[in-house]
Amino acid sequence: MERLLVTGYKASELGIFSLKHPGIGIIKKAIKKKLIALMDDGLEWVIVSGQWGVELWAAEAALELKETYGQLRLAVITPFLEQDEQWSEEKQTYYRQILQRADYVNSVTKSKYVGPWQFKEKNKFLLRNSDGLLLLYDDEKEGSPKFMRELALQQAASQPYPIVGITAFDLQELADEEQQAEESGFDRYE
Repeated sequence: MERLLVTGYKASELGIFSLKHPGIGIIKKAIKKKLIALMDDGLEWVIVSGQWGVELWAAEAALELKETYGQLRLAVITPFLEQDEQWSEEKQTYYRQILQRADYVNSVTKSKYVGPWQFKEKNKFLLRNSDGLLLLYDDEKEGSPKFMRELALQQAASQPYPIVGITAFDLQELADEEQQAEESGFDRYE
């Protein structure tokens, strides 16, 4: 799998409203773990649409991995131009720093936001132009990723299109590991 599409919840769907939220680090670690495993299978491109939340954290994770694994590249393909227009200044700065470091940036539709059809076109385009999907989603917590998941499942039914998942259980397991590591670290110095 050379080109991996990565998506998941919007930050607000996860109750994350600050760039300093501790959950972001856990999500990025989970994504990195999956990306490293997939690089052994030939992963070259991480593709996101730049949505505020899992996608931007995945982009940041990919950029961090790129420092160690030089062959990894990041593409940000937005549904429309200036999708960050209504975001806070802090979010815009974060987003634009990621765009500056990405290897490829483009928009599916060459206009600003016109209507919800642009999101549907983005989903179809990204699925057509990727070899698999990494999806942070939990069936118990419905949200915006369900649309991409449904389309990916349809695509996987007719052609090879692997869907790799990260669930709430995976994140909790990683958070527990982190906590145990921290606690055992403190024990050594007592």
